[in-house]
Amino acid sequence: MIPTGQQIEELWNTYGLPERKRHHCKLVAGVAVFFAGRLAKTSDTPPVNVPLLAAAALLHDLDKMAPKREGEHHPDTGVRILREQGFSAVADLVRTHPVHAILDQSIAPKTREQELLYLADKMVKDTVITVDKRFALWQEETLPEDAQRMLASAYPLAKALERKVCEAIGIAPEDLVRLANAMETSTMDVLR
Repeated sequence: MIPTGQQIEELWNTYGLPERKRHHCKLVAGVAVFFAGRLAKTSDTPPVNVPLLAAAALLHDLDKMAPKREGEHHPDTGVRILREQGFSAVADLVRTHPVHAILDQSIAPKTREQELLYLADKMVKDTVITVDKRFALWQEETLPEDAQRMLASAYPLAKALERKVCEAIGIAPEDLVRLANAMETSTMDVLR
């Protein structure tokens, strides 16, 4: 089952997702849906389940303020909440979006929807940016050594995914960033 826009907003409210994170999720959804639309026009790959992709993008950070159970890390709590609410397909997508997922074959993005969610999330901070810029921002943070190593390992894989998707839709990452920010993706009506 895929949640409606009203159900998504109720989940955001129930779990106290801050406005800044809601904005981020809307941007991620806008970029992911943009990718899906361009792929439908330029590629002969199977169609993307856009409603599923949009819902997962809007809910991928649901657990940022949610109470975590022992041993849960991001996005485990959100995945659990989504499964409890009957949104297992959305949970399966959300499970594959954290930066480290691309390094773990058990949760690495494999489907087109998983790849698009992963990439869109890595191309959004407060605005749409390139994978290069996103990873550079993480590198500027004071992170533990193991997190720095993980980022260094994930970067080439995320960059390869960006290249793969952007080549498939016929647009350079920098041009995508200009286009997305000019379109004000954050104001797109992704909550249907």
